[in-house]
Amino acid sequence: MFDFTLPSLGADMDEGKLIEWKVKTGDAVSKGQVVAIVDTSKAAVDVEIWQDGVVHELLIAPGEQIPVGTVMATLLEPGEEAPPKGAARAAKQAIARTPSVPGAAVAEGARLRISPAARKRAEALGVDVARLEGTGPGGAVTLADIEAAAQPGAPTPTEATPAAHPAADRNAEMRRAIAAAMSRSKREIPHYYLSETIPMARAQKWLAQINEGRPITERLLMAVVQLKAVAAALAQFPDMNGFFRDGRFEPVQAAHIGVAISLRQGGLIAPALHDVGSKPLDQLMRELADLVKRTRAGSLRSSEMSDPTITVTNLGEQGVEAVMGVIYPPQVALVGFGRIAARPWVEVGAVVAMPTVVASLAADHRVSDGHRGALFLAELRERLQRPEEL
Repeated sequence: MFDFTLPSLGADMDEGKLIEWKVKTGDAVSKGQVVAIVDTSKAAVDVEIWQDGVVHELLIAPGEQIPVGTVMATLLEPGEEAPPKGAARAAKQAIARTPSVPGAAVAEGARLRISPAARKRAEALGVDVARLEGTGPGGAVTLADIEAAAQPGAPTPTEATPAAHPAADRNAEMRRAIAAAMSRSKREIPHYYLSETIPMARAQKWLAQINEGRPITERLLMAVVQLKAVAAALAQFPDMNGFFRDGRFEPVQAAHIGVAISLRQGGLIAPALHDVGSKPLDQLMRELADLVKRTRAGSLRSSEMSDPTITVTNLGEQGVEAVMGVIYPPQVALVGFGRIAARPWVEVGAVVAMPTVVASLAADHRVSDGHRGALFLAELRERLQRPEEL
């Protein structure tokens, strides 16, 4: 028998609400199958399972808000006989989910509601979680609470205070989650920043030729060309692609690029476009269009949220010159693109108006340095001068 737990779907998630089970007791499930829909602070996500089995018992009811790492269901290995269901139910009851008023002190003997991620962060920062006033559902202590308590001059709660306001609305909750993740990033990751102005005349000319005669629905966007160029550069600089966890860097061979997508209600989310380096541009264009559509409709899969190896943010449509982003932990780099605009450029001894884009790199000094970062941007520039090879 094995447990199915609520996975972390990003650095800014420490809890989620079960919306719907897609399976029932006795159902056989296979690796990659969607078994539940979970609501995070940003979107409703289809959660997949990564092991074959048979559902033995569903432990969480739709509508329940639970911390990351909570056992949601128990499953049997293929061919395994079922034990009494009471054993699994007892494990569920060991996790207290008794609602409490936000701002109420933790009573002696009561079980504190806190996710494993928040508890680990509290230990790293030396924060006494037993004295915190949780702002999450049911008084749960969140990552945002831990970060706030660790700030210099933050008051130490010594007695219970009455709840003054109802729960924050969804947008405020999302902003709080984003702020906690970005605060953690700037606190833990020694960022360095570099930028490169890249001529785009060749890429624009090539793209115009490719799109000539195509219907609008089949045309490629420059954003896809840029994503493919980033993936090609990552193949030469694997120290920009992967995760920094438990004090060491874990490189990833495939480029699963998190694409920053703006949400209609505000905020950003960066689900993964998988294996960008191995796919042709036309396929990437279709997958990107589908990813944007599903992101804004709130229909993402957990695999798209949990494994981006690097993030690319493109704010060219918003008219900005350059983007200096914050690395999304546990990733170690972020690439930003500004708008493509005509700028003075020296070409064969003459000053011309050249379409250029400012590409920026935010990278983790624990894994790479400015020399490697500069070489990475130079490689990215060269790839965009030969778009036909992407």
